[in-house]
Amino acid sequence: MSVPAKVVQILGRSGHRGVQKVRCKILDGREKGKILVRAVMGPVRINDILTLTETEMDS
Repeated sequence: MSVPAKVVQILGRSGHRGVQKVRCKILDGREKGKILVRAVMGPVRINDILTLTETEMDS
């Protein structure tokens, strides 16, 4: 199940392939309101909506 998330902060680039780390807030579902850090490929701006395929934290 896909979950929408809004980009609230861009943390910077990592690597040489244009991967950016972003902080995003989950908008719907069981984890609504949670803020996660995710790596995103391609152009992204603050307030963009991402579709996350998983929202579980690594342990």
